[in-house]
Amino acid sequence: MKKIDAKGLACPKPVILTKNALDDMEEGKVSTTVDNEIARENLKKLANSLNMECKVEDISDEEFVVTIEKKKTLNKEEEKEERYTLAFSSDKMGKGDDELGDILVKSFIYTVTETKPLPNTILFYNGGVKLTVEGSPVLEDIKKLEKEGVEIISCGTCLDFFKLKEKLGVGTISNMYTIYENLSQADKTLVIG
Repeated sequence: MKKIDAKGLACPKPVILTKNALDDMEEGKVSTTVDNEIARENLKKLANSLNMECKVEDISDEEFVVTIEKKKTLNKEEEKEERYTLAFSSDKMGKGDDELGDILVKSFIYTVTETKPLPNTILFYNGGVKLTVEGSPVLEDIKKLEKEGVEIISCGTCLDFFKLKEKLGVGTISNMYTIYENLSQADKTLVIG
């Protein structure tokens, strides 16, 4: 059994650590200790999304142990590799408070760097191109994704509009046809904005 002490770690780190440990094993249990109910519930949701058994032990009001069991699958068919694309139409996540939107987009992109499978392509258009330029608070995470083989594409028209073309810090500049082609040919697409 793999044990993880995730007490004091902010969301989504307990889930990421647990998911990575499960991904690294063919079968077995991962037991994660957390110190808040939200993390406990998020780990239960992780187990549910993976169709794995989950046992929760409430040690106290501030300590919970969530154990997720991964069972070896028999006759595992070779899975078809799906094309997965992310698209950012804004440098914020969600609508409402811009400061909160900044925090959420940072957390989301960090989560992408720590989770498998990685997207094949990440597209940035409209205000989303601001995430790929010098001074972006997520530039290093996006560079990390590029080093891992993720294709990073920014809209040239959008970079021109915001006068940011010379400040591109990661990826390539492309056009709307390429963006459309990536979106239309992906098996799974997630648009953030």
